[in-house]
Amino acid sequence: MPRPTRQQIDDEILDAAASLFARHGFRETSIQRIADTVGYSKTGLLHRFPNKEALQHAVIERCVNQVRDTATGVSDLPVGPERDRAVITAVAQLALAQPGVVALLLSSLVSEPESEMGQALREIGEAITAAFGEEFLCDPPRALRKVGALGAIAVASVALRDVLSPDAMAGLVEVGCNALGHPSVTH
Repeated sequence: MPRPTRQQIDDEILDAAASLFARHGFRETSIQRIADTVGYSKTGLLHRFPNKEALQHAVIERCVNQVRDTATGVSDLPVGPERDRAVITAVAQLALAQPGVVALLLSSLVSEPESEMGQALREIGEAITAAFGEEFLCDPPRALRKVGALGAIAVASVALRDVLSPDAMAGLVEVGCNALGHPSVTH
């Protein structure tokens, strides 16, 4: 079995930290708990991330960058069903690959707006708006469908993370697209 790359190790640590921050809160999650979850020593984890605050910052930065990358990846598509499907697909891929990040995003919805998580949510919201290619609240019924689509994917990926397989991607995408009012596409 090949050794994991530095990036794979960091991704594993960041997803575990995100999941634990979501479940127990930032203050109640210790570096030792994160290290135990990923099977590394506390010293080894601190070698990669010098303290819990650096780890929290890395989790948030990674999430914001992933959502911005999604927006960049679909920016050439016209606003409409094809672009919506591309955004929903990218979000579903993120949800399946990193359920901890999605759990943290869901839990951070109740964060104080001034907190680091509250600020990160604002940045993520701006990136999601850019991804869909239109002002999020310009059409309230469509805004509700977008939030419903993203919420359905997020909740399903977290609630069903132990039973969802990579094959679940098509189902998650269809749930999101149906919430947006787009007909199913058979592949």
